[in-house]
Amino acid sequence: MAHPAGAADVLTVTPAGLYCPAGDFHIDPTRRAPRALITHGHSDHARPGHERVLATRETLEIMKLRLGESYAGAGQAIAYGETLALGDARVTFFPAGHVLGSAQILVEVGRCRVVVSGDYKRAADPTCARFEPVHCDAFVTEATFGLPVFRHPPTTDEVGKLLASLRLFPERTHVVGVYSLGKAQRMMALIREAGWDRPVWIHGALEKITDLYRACGAPLCETRKIAAGDKPKLAGEIVLCPPAAISSDLWLRRMPDPLIGFASGWMRVRARARQRGIELPLVVSDHADWDELCATIVETGCSEVWVTHGAEDALVHWARTRGLAARPLHMLGYADEDDAGEAEAAGAEE
Repeated sequence: MAHPAGAADVLTVTPAGLYCPAGDFHIDPTRRAPRALITHGHSDHARPGHERVLATRETLEIMKLRLGESYAGAGQAIAYGETLALGDARVTFFPAGHVLGSAQILVEVGRCRVVVSGDYKRAADPTCARFEPVHCDAFVTEATFGLPVFRHPPTTDEVGKLLASLRLFPERTHVVGVYSLGKAQRMMALIREAGWDRPVWIHGALEKITDLYRACGAPLCETRKIAAGDKPKLAGEIVLCPPAAISSDLWLRRMPDPLIGFASGWMRVRARARQRGIELPLVVSDHADWDELCATIVETGCSEVWVTHGAEDALVHWARTRGLAARPLHMLGYADEDDAGEAEAAGAEE
């Protein structure tokens, strides 16, 4: 008689990443795979060359936009809450709250339920569907900010710092580094919510993703792409650009007296901000902080926790003190928020 499936039977760790034998698919594989289920469109999770890709419609559109029309042999869209049978497994996608189209993936084999969360955040974000806790036996979580020191402040406070700096230095161009997928558009929405009534100027590398967000209904502020000859117009304005651009003296010369900001959860680490020459660190993260990681694990009701990347050991220790079976997966190929952002910005100069 076959034994009931456990989490280790549902998903195994392979050189290409998490693999489901019952359904013959990988989740966010780091190598080319016959069938790939993709949680979201960031480059460390959505790679080109898979034979078949299953993802939300928005993630497929993002992959097509960033990787080209031939990003995969075939793409299949799945809606949030929709369940599909793949071999002897069933999969259901739920919102992860990370970026547009991001999803957690519930994998069911027999009575065992395993949720792969991908990257996620718990804070409200008007540009994407909000995270939904999913009851499961095993929860696979990231731990990008998996240390007690990381507790993200309200985003309204951080955007308030930006607008206060503009009032204090009305002659300076406020240039804010943002990751091109997700962070840039979230900042556009937050700036609009804060009452900014002028256009926000953007680097050309942000334009296509921003247009996609807008087409999907995200409530963004008005944006204008910076063109040659716009320098006289930029004093006292907000400029959003990829991280690489704020390190480019050539690009910054277009700005009158630029004041450099950066929006990232890593701006909680002041030494990191100083090393990068950031005058205005804005702690705005698209990942869960320590309290949110812990609360999410409790909400799922899981008995097992697998930690894929980030500060794995601290979260594993916390889970074990609560009586949960927990282990780090030590998976390679997934970047933290800062590294992913830098990778996406590479080559983004106009």
